[in-house]
Amino acid sequence: MAGSIPIERHGDVALLRMTNPPVNGLSFAMRAALDASVTEALDDDSVAAIVIAGAGRMFCGGADIREFSAPPPPGATLLPAVLDKIEASPKPVVAAIHGVAAGGGMEVALACHVRLAAPGTKLGLPEVTLGILPGAGGTQRMPRLIGFEAALDVIVGGKLHPVDKAVELGFVDERVDGDLEATAIARARQLAADGAPLRRASQLEEHLDAARAQPELFERFRKGMAKRARGFDAPYACVECVEKALTLPYPEALKHERVVFNRLRESDQSAAQRHAFFSEREVAKIPDVPKDTPTRPIAAAAVVGCGTMGGGIAMSIANAGLPVTVLESSQEALDRGMAIIRKNYAATVSKGRLSQADMDARLARITPTLNDADLGVADVVIEAVFEEMPLKKEVFARLDRVCKPDAILATNTSTLDVNEIAASTSRPEQVIGTHFFSPANVMRLVENVRGERTSAQTIATVMKLSKTLGKIGALVGVCDGFVGNRMLYAYRRQADFLLEEGALPAQVDKAIYDFGLPMGPYQMADLTGLDVSWRVRKAQAPTRPAHLRYSPIADRICEMGRYGQKTGAGWYRYEEGSRVPIPDPTIHDLIVRVSEELAVARRAVADDEIVPRCLYPLVNEGAKILDEGLALRASDIDVIWMHGYGFPRYRGGPMFWADLVGLRTVYDTMSRLHDEHGEWLKPAPLLKRLAEEGKGFRDFGK
Repeated sequence: MAGSIPIERHGDVALLRMTNPPVNGLSFAMRAALDASVTEALDDDSVAAIVIAGAGRMFCGGADIREFSAPPPPGATLLPAVLDKIEASPKPVVAAIHGVAAGGGMEVALACHVRLAAPGTKLGLPEVTLGILPGAGGTQRMPRLIGFEAALDVIVGGKLHPVDKAVELGFVDERVDGDLEATAIARARQLAADGAPLRRASQLEEHLDAARAQPELFERFRKGMAKRARGFDAPYACVECVEKALTLPYPEALKHERVVFNRLRESDQSAAQRHAFFSEREVAKIPDVPKDTPTRPIAAAAVVGCGTMGGGIAMSIANAGLPVTVLESSQEALDRGMAIIRKNYAATVSKGRLSQADMDARLARITPTLNDADLGVADVVIEAVFEEMPLKKEVFARLDRVCKPDAILATNTSTLDVNEIAASTSRPEQVIGTHFFSPANVMRLVENVRGERTSAQTIATVMKLSKTLGKIGALVGVCDGFVGNRMLYAYRRQADFLLEEGALPAQVDKAIYDFGLPMGPYQMADLTGLDVSWRVRKAQAPTRPAHLRYSPIADRICEMGRYGQKTGAGWYRYEEGSRVPIPDPTIHDLIVRVSEELAVARRAVADDEIVPRCLYPLVNEGAKILDEGLALRASDIDVIWMHGYGFPRYRGGPMFWADLVGLRTVYDTMSRLHDEHGEWLKPAPLLKRLAEEGKGFRDFGK
């Protein structure tokens, strides 16, 4: 029966099998069942030893995350108490682990006296990725088992480790290649017969002494993790709790761990990270494209263009094990692009993250060509040429002629109308947008853009391909900039207006960085290149409505030949070979001149004005996108911004963050900005409606 832990008798050994499909999650009911089954086995004099195993495809995937949204119900069985009972058992307890042991499931195993695992098993303590920490003794038992430095890596890193690594580190005793449960039963029976003292993790002292001999260990670890842990509370809380193993008796350290666990569980950061976890799974669900929609097999791919984006996309495809043909218009461009691909792979090899053999295999899967006819073998062709509509339409007309009839034709456009591009082919139902984010071989997000005539099969195939490439595919509709860049425009316009009013790029960038994004708008623009967006603005100029005025500062910078890091100067200047932005008086003078030309009186812009001034319009644009049906869910927008633009995960994405701030606050601020700055800052109808109803974006569509 689901949600139970039946006891199977194997002579004098009791096998407790956790049974709660699909992941044997430790819900409150399962914890009570575990406690009851362990108690029954302990009280049975005919039982000499116990084996704990998991039913189905894994040992235990951990706690039921949905239960974290509220405190435990009165009288609930708490996992730490159950695990203390397991560890204190006078009868040997052996964990027989297969599939996955994660989080609370790993903590169950740590409380056992011996841990055996099958090949292919993955094990670890990923709680930090949900904004919490192991709260059932994980921060105390793991360092005593494997040492403090290794335990900090396991707990703060939050990764699942393959079984051989777990054996090497010491939190699995042995990999069992044969019958796991039979081996565990035999081991438990032998331990009972031997009568030797049982190895209880909480009582191990060796690693405590070693850590005390390194008083600098924890401060060194904190400094080492500072960059990747910036803004997050949970990693530092993990280090704090592990450190308490040295300064508090075990029972007191365990109590402290639980207090910190509960504090983190109730925090906005944990709520945001749990939201991110569920949103990343929800984004693949498309109501009008059922899960069983047939997909086209993708055995080979092609990319048109071997520039920055095309090369990165080709690498992503080759990395996934698929052959890819790369087409360029000239030998010079093709050679240059392939040289960059080889250089990128070589850099990864030099850092030890890729073997030379793997690099050679990936390069062998990339076939450069100048001949359109070579694209005929591809099941999907991704266009990655300059962001100019006439050029893209010409390319798609050519692809329509040379590609096989059932091939999917995808465009990497970041702004242009996919419907207009599709109309240049005889197969609009097989045309879709695949907006990769730069660098495409690194960034996980792809905005998959459905056109008016894109078929369900094409959508399902490209969503599946995104997953094959190790990407998160988010389905969006057609509009200028789609979801991510359309919202980015609103954010950037307001940032630029702040420059006109008195701010400078470094001040704006610092405020946004301190909020949690990896960089502010001006550093990001210099990194990605100013010329692409300049080209788009010039193309849109004849049809741009007057109320969508944008600041001319960026255009002026481009007119000076400053395109960002690639030219050594943009919003900032850069020393040769360096990516460190240096504020440039030339840009300061330009900004002041533009303010004078526009008759804008410059003022002192307060630092705390910048984040709401930039990000509330971003949220407002997201509300319009939702209302227009261009994103399926508010959480899809959050996924796009977390994975495409680096919106801090501990804030859960812009729409979730806005809910935390309160939509009434956002609406009132947008109303004021509308009064001060004009029509384009008018609050979105959906924002107004939800604010007046006291609801959040989480309620949209429900």
